[in-house]
Amino acid sequence: MTTLTTQRLQLQPFDHHHFDGLRKLHTTPEVMRYIRGRPETEDETIAVIDRVKAEWLTLGYSWWAFVDNSSGRLIGCGCIQNMERNLANPLEIGWRLSPDVWGQGYATEAATAMADFAFNILASRELHAVCHLQNTDSEKMMQRLGMTYRGVEQWYDTETTVYVMSRDEWQRRSDSSIHHAIQGKIENIKIT
Repeated sequence: MTTLTTQRLQLQPFDHHHFDGLRKLHTTPEVMRYIRGRPETEDETIAVIDRVKAEWLTLGYSWWAFVDNSSGRLIGCGCIQNMERNLANPLEIGWRLSPDVWGQGYATEAATAMADFAFNILASRELHAVCHLQNTDSEKMMQRLGMTYRGVEQWYDTETTVYVMSRDEWQRRSDSSIHHAIQGKIENIKIT
């Protein structure tokens, strides 16, 4: 399993010690509004942790808990996973954060680390991101990451806004000064 460390965050593969933080995050209405449309149940949280742990063991990628380095608090989570959890589908990047840390750059920091992992460790040729049609904040994050709008497509049993980025585009972005500023926040990748 791979832990990613950035300037302010540690991205830790889900484990049962993340249960309380994930419960708090996944029962926050603003967080779940565009994901499930309702808070996650306790049994659903346990099942997600179990599924993610198995994916890490079999695939070598899945969901991370975003743990704030200074407080030790779980402030969000994100993933590199196959869309709709089907290995025939392309890799997807996703994130969600606690509302009290929105607008502070944590999503950009974590997403940059996860995208770097997907392109440079997993050697993915392409990365997709999807969001609910009304989730404009997530769409703006996709744009900040350098992804390109592809259109509206059916994923996860609903119409979604889809953005994509190729490995070549990521590498070109790596040469930009903006990317260097963000990339400089990624300190190391630890495979455990």
